[in-house]
Amino acid sequence: MRTRTLAALPAAVAAALLLASCGGSGDDAASSDGGVQLVSDGTLTLCTNPPYEPFEYEEDGEVVGLDIAIVNEVATDLGVTLTTKVTPFEGIQSGADLNTDNCDVVASGITITPERQQKIDFSDPYFDADQGLLVPEGSDIDSVETLEGKTVGVQQATTGETWATDNGLQTVQFEDLGLQIQALKTGQVDAVVNDIAVLGPYVSEGFEVSANFSTGEQYGLGVKQGNTALLDQINATLERIREDGTYDELYTQYIGTAPMSSETASASPSPSDG
Repeated sequence: MRTRTLAALPAAVAAALLLASCGGSGDDAASSDGGVQLVSDGTLTLCTNPPYEPFEYEEDGEVVGLDIAIVNEVATDLGVTLTTKVTPFEGIQSGADLNTDNCDVVASGITITPERQQKIDFSDPYFDADQGLLVPEGSDIDSVETLEGKTVGVQQATTGETWATDNGLQTVQFEDLGLQIQALKTGQVDAVVNDIAVLGPYVSEGFEVSANFSTGEQYGLGVKQGNTALLDQINATLERIREDGTYDELYTQYIGTAPMSSETASASPSPSDG
C-alpha cells in the first residue's frame, strides 16, 4: 500500500474529523459491552488516511470506503459507534497512532509485511493486492524496462515505494496518493506506482493503468501489539461477514466486481514481503 492528508480534504470535513479526534485522548480507557478495552467509551476509533479510493475517501462530507465499512461491522459487533480519524500514513503503518492511543484500530489499505508485524498486530487478511502503474493516456511506459530513465512518483512508507526502490527506479516521494496524482498531472513525474486497486478511479481523468506488477500483497487491519481481545473480535467479524455474505456485498459495492474466491474464503495470515 498507501495515503491523503488532512489538508487535502475539504475544510469542513477536516474540521469535523479534528473534532472527532478530540474525543479520544486515551486518558480514560473504556470498554465495549463485550469487555474489549477501547481508547474512548462507547466508540471504536479508527485511524485512516484518505484519499485512497475505494478503501477510504471523502463523500458528502464523510470518509467512506471498503475499509471503513468493514471496520464499521466490527464496531457493530462490539455494540459501539465507529469514529474515524484522518492521520498521516506514516503514523498508521509505524504503529505510532496505536501506541499513543490515538485510535484502537488502523485501516488504510495496509499490506501485511514482516517489518510492520514487528510494530502492529494484524488481523487475518481481507484483501489481495498488486502494484500498478498509472501513466498519461497514450504513454509508451508499460513495464519496468520502459521506466528506465523516467521519474516515478511513489507514496511515502508504502510497499509501492519499496517495490520501486527494489527495482532500481528513479523515484520522487509523496506523502499521499492525491499528491502523487497531482504530480502526474503537472508533469513532475512520468508515472505513478501504487496499489492497482486505487488507480482505477483516475482512468477517467486522462490516465491509464498500463501495467500490473504481481506482488501477492494482502491487506490487514492493525491493532496495538498485545491487544488480543480486539484482534480476536476483528477476526471473528471478518469470519462472520465472509460467511453471511456481507463481505461480498461490500466488496462489490466499493470495488465494482465480485471478489475472487481467495478473498471470499476464510484466510489465514499470509504476509507478503512487500
